[in-house]
Amino acid sequence: QFKLIVENPEKPVASGLQVTAFVEYYPESEDDLQDRLLLLIEDDIVDIPLLGLIPCCYLEIDSEINFGAVISNSKIISKEISIANHGSASGTFEISYDGVVLLNIEPTSGVVEPKSVKTVKVDICTDVPRIIKEVIKVELEGHGCTEVWIKAVVVEQVLKVLGVSCGNILECINFGPVYFGSSKTEQISLYNESPECVDWVAVLEDNAIGGETGTDLQRSADAVLQDLSLKNRTRDVDVSTLILCIPNQGTLLPYEKSLVTLCFSPKKFKRDFGVNDSSPKQDYVLFLRFEAVGNKDGYLQALMSHPHHTELALTGSGLPVMLTFNPGPVIKFMDCSLGEQTQVLCTLKNESESLPVTFSFRKTAHFNISPEKGKIKKISAKDVIFSFSPHQIGTFKVKQAIDIIGTGLEKNNLQILKTKSFHQIYLSFIGVCKSKRKNILFKINPGITPMISNATGQFVADGTGQCTDTAPVAILKSTQTQIHTHWINRNCKGDALIAFPNDRAASIRPSEWNKKYRTIFTKTERYNYIDPEFSYTDCERLLKEAHKAYYADFISSLRQRRLQKDAARQFYIYNNSVSIGLKPAEGLMSPKISIDFHKEKLQCKTLPSDENCLLTSRKLAAIGSKPSIKEIWSGLAATPSSTQEKKDCSLTLTSKQLHQILIGPSTMDFGDVCVYSTTARKLHIINNLLVHIWIQIEIEIDELQQTSPLSQVVPPLTKTHIPIVFETNTLGMFKRSFTYTINNQHLGHVLVVAKAVSVELELSARELILNPIPGYLAETEFRTTVTVYNPRNHPAEFTWKRIITDRRTAFSIQPAKGFVEAYRDLECEVVWQPGFNSPEIGEFNLCVRKGNTIKLKCFAKVTIHT
Repeated sequence: QFKLIVENPEKPVASGLQVTAFVEYYPESEDDLQDRLLLLIEDDIVDIPLLGLIPCCYLEIDSEINFGAVISNSKIISKEISIANHGSASGTFEISYDGVVLLNIEPTSGVVEPKSVKTVKVDICTDVPRIIKEVIKVELEGHGCTEVWIKAVVVEQVLKVLGVSCGNILECINFGPVYFGSSKTEQISLYNESPECVDWVAVLEDNAIGGETGTDLQRSADAVLQDLSLKNRTRDVDVSTLILCIPNQGTLLPYEKSLVTLCFSPKKFKRDFGVNDSSPKQDYVLFLRFEAVGNKDGYLQALMSHPHHTELALTGSGLPVMLTFNPGPVIKFMDCSLGEQTQVLCTLKNESESLPVTFSFRKTAHFNISPEKGKIKKISAKDVIFSFSPHQIGTFKVKQAIDIIGTGLEKNNLQILKTKSFHQIYLSFIGVCKSKRKNILFKINPGITPMISNATGQFVADGTGQCTDTAPVAILKSTQTQIHTHWINRNCKGDALIAFPNDRAASIRPSEWNKKYRTIFTKTERYNYIDPEFSYTDCERLLKEAHKAYYADFISSLRQRRLQKDAARQFYIYNNSVSIGLKPAEGLMSPKISIDFHKEKLQCKTLPSDENCLLTSRKLAAIGSKPSIKEIWSGLAATPSSTQEKKDCSLTLTSKQLHQILIGPSTMDFGDVCVYSTTARKLHIINNLLVHIWIQIEIEIDELQQTSPLSQVVPPLTKTHIPIVFETNTLGMFKRSFTYTINNQHLGHVLVVAKAVSVELELSARELILNPIPGYLAETEFRTTVTVYNPRNHPAEFTWKRIITDRRTAFSIQPAKGFVEAYRDLECEVVWQPGFNSPEIGEFNLCVRKGNTIKLKCFAKVTIHT
């Protein structure tokens, strides 16, 4: 089957030349051939082997598929394995698997073309934490049976709380005693011990068993039971104000740690009036839960068997500031005169057995305190001197404030503790400053007697005996006297005059430029010196007046504009068809506020929008049951249309906001579903946010193609659902997952589980005994009934068929055929006709079309009377 085509050279082949020979191979059978070709070169012989091989396939497949470590989140994950054909002919393969772990292998058989690769997809479900180590058998043409191992480690998504310094797992943090109004912080490390990223959020459990809020745990049981009023009041307290977690949401990469700061700020709960508050201490036991975003199937009655959260207990005590003053709180100082000083020694005692106290006195006029600030250890005292140094005469009643210094959070940056005053204590200071008696000295006035002299005009009282800064000036009207008036100045009118002739020191001072000053006797104009370097010129004076007028007009215009706006606002408020001008609530009685009103108000509060405020388990549990949540089952838009909807649906939501959106259940179990039938389950959507959200479902599964709608814009505070329709034509277990997105950004998934079964009917009994009816003749027929149940979701067509034996049958069943609707039952009547040769036993088969078959045995119980 080999053929050589060559022309042997007759002459030697010169150097640089060649001779070409062709060998043809034409196989006549599917066998590999082997021969040789002899090449004679002068005296040498070269043996060239010839091999003739038929075309064949050469298939190779990887021996292992390793999914690695994955999270148990009820998601279907896939990997591909390649079957390569390195041969020159097509090769077939066939895959077999008899386990229950692998969900889907596609394709299970096929043909691999030469020099090509065929990929096979293997799916597993991460619904249960376990170690997967399965083997599938692959039959390769020309290679035999090959085993391929499928390996995976499905683990829970675990969040752990670790200590910052030690790195150990923390179960409880004790803040210890903290003053009411102050704060104390502790730091922890949140650790993601899983191979995938996790979006986490902190939830404060305000309805947990064992939690305590504002209770003195050291009190006796009888004392606590008697004080039920405090228990009822603290039941509705928002505990999210006591604990601050920064940050309270975030994303952790695989095996990443994040630093979290916890702040405890106790607040004193006031008791009802009349209750004896004998215990100032209030203890708190709270539980903080760190959980993955979206783990909220409890409301939807599909709670996952492995919740992804960790719990941390928080304990602490709130104490009031117990600082006493002796004497106090009213401190009276001895009377003193101006320039004198009185002192009072006061003892400050810290009655607290747990905490020191740092105080600081505020500055107050006429009173001095030494020392102004200080620190007193627990169960200790400190002496402080209060001094009264008045600067004026009178009685002084002062409210002295003492600031208690502690640590509190900065308003702008809540991660920083700032030293500030968190509590104030007030003392009352009372002091009296009396005036000293003073002898009034008189001195002789050598000048002209003014109007303020005494009766004799010889002595003038020197008020306080001290020099004044201003010279005495007396002014009279020129029209009041005409004594010694010069004839030139007889007609002067209304000009002011300076009384004393010896007041030159005062007369040369700068005076008003538009007024004239005259002497008291001759009415001659006095010379008034005006320094041009310090006085205004006429232009400057006019400019100053213009400035005054400009600002006066500006302020007046602002006032007029404000009055016009207020008038317009009032006009728009009352200019409507409803209001008739009555004042709001005029003459109406205020409603009586009860405890139930506070409870309703607390329940109607929306979840906190403040990023620093913690979510609580009670508020999350109230999602969906609040009166503010509206139920809308139809008419929702598929895509955002309005400007507000487009703006809202483009937002990137935080982990806390995503935690307030319920989409579930996360696992939809359809149970037993008949093939060729259609079943629907509700996918609930609850939007507890104050913005619109856009839900888009992506389904590529043939069994769920009837689901509609696949896109909805859910308004704020709205509850709705999407019917998920399941339909299959293949018997067996079904597990697939589909994905959805929120605002086209945040991804989620839902696992669909179903068992596709055939139509089936059940009987109420497999054996029937027919008894004669009392009072009837023996020759009459015997009757009884059997119930046919349909436990499936599809109508079943049935037929009763007799089991033929050698003897004829006397039994009959009506109806002999028919339909049983889904989840319904049907009664069939069995009749036995008595006769001379009637058999007392009969058998029937209940045959279900495309379903099961059940055998029914019937016995007639005949009584023979003698």
